[in-house]
Amino acid sequence: MTDTDAHGTAGAQMWAPLRHRSFRRLAGGRLLVYFANAMAPVALAFAVLDATGSLTDLGIVVGARSLANVALLLVGGVVADRVRRTVVLQGSALAAAGVQGAIAVSVLLETVSIWLLVLLSVLNGALAALSLPASAALTAQTVPASLIRPANALMRMGTNLGAIAGSSLAGIVAAVFGPGWGLAGNAVAFCGAAVCFLGVTAAPVAPAGERTRPLRELREGWREFTARSWVWIVVLQFAVVNAVVAGGIHVLGPVVADDTFGRGAWGVVLAAQMAGAVAGGVLAARSRARHALLIGVAMVAVESLPLVVLAQAPGVLLLTAAMFLNGLALEQFGVAWDVSLQQNIGPDKLARVYSYDALGSFAALPLGEMAAGPLAGHFGVRGTLLGGAALVVCATAAALCSGQVRALTTGTPKPKPKPKPKPKPKPKPEPEPEPAAR
Repeated sequence: MTDTDAHGTAGAQMWAPLRHRSFRRLAGGRLLVYFANAMAPVALAFAVLDATGSLTDLGIVVGARSLANVALLLVGGVVADRVRRTVVLQGSALAAAGVQGAIAVSVLLETVSIWLLVLLSVLNGALAALSLPASAALTAQTVPASLIRPANALMRMGTNLGAIAGSSLAGIVAAVFGPGWGLAGNAVAFCGAAVCFLGVTAAPVAPAGERTRPLRELREGWREFTARSWVWIVVLQFAVVNAVVAGGIHVLGPVVADDTFGRGAWGVVLAAQMAGAVAGGVLAARSRARHALLIGVAMVAVESLPLVVLAQAPGVLLLTAAMFLNGLALEQFGVAWDVSLQQNIGPDKLARVYSYDALGSFAALPLGEMAAGPLAGHFGVRGTLLGGAALVVCATAAALCSGQVRALTTGTPKPKPKPKPKPKPKPKPEPEPEPAAR
């Protein structure tokens, strides 16, 4: 095969999942969900800053969503392994539309209070906890096993495109029309996602007769989660990384933007990260690296780059470039992580493992979000951002010390060879007749 033929084959394989209707509808719904979720924190942050101007209030509102999300993630994993995952996605999207619509109305009518925003953020986090394990585990049910890698890459490219549009539009809408209209756009997007999820068909992963009590199912998921050290080591790495990024980018980032280059440009900066993720998705879909998880885990260290730039030289051009590289690097990890889980965890337990993954990865999010303001008040914004960058690098180096992380390989599963038919036994020779007695 020539290089041109190989390139063409790789390109065709990359887009092959789109031939499956359920995959297309699932990808469209998740794109709209990520569009809404990318708009929400930007619009909500500026709504809180307009209402009170308090970093502490901002951390409480953002952290309340994360607390509810973390508290119910395990419930979401059990539900997704017991109930049709399509029903979970449809219901959570419609409910999220109602919650975001209520937040938008309160902001637009100027009747907003911090405690109302906290309550609605808690509801939003609870709904996200129900939908996250179901949506993550459903991808592998919509395509053949041979298309798992390109399917995950395309799915992540779609969600990143949605996040690009959402984050960039949120900053512009907040600057021109006000944050309330950005939140109203969330509600419309969630309604569109629910319509897309109606077209997804997937059989339940386990017949009703095989279901056990929820606590027992949680224990089964925990055994699957802890049985492989590469799983929980990477989750611990992201507990640190996500806490730092949540506080540094989502809480301190808007404050730096307000003091320097403005809200509209902040939306562009966030969009640059998602644009890098789309480019990274193309690279990941075409990659044939056997040690993809090792490469992805190492690239997580690039998360420190935007934090350093925000601390040292918060200019739009340099920060946009740093966020683009960050998105490009993180997507190599994201695709490798999804493929690694889907190829090594049974489909009937996958959602529960995803829920433990999300719980461990996101458990420190509220801590990072709520601590960012007080830490910045004590150490300064610059010192807090640089300290966070150092933590990201240390957590990544610790994860790379694991032999299982370095040794795990991924690839297209090979078909099992058919058993060779057993040779028929040769018939026993008939005994020669004894000569007649003379």
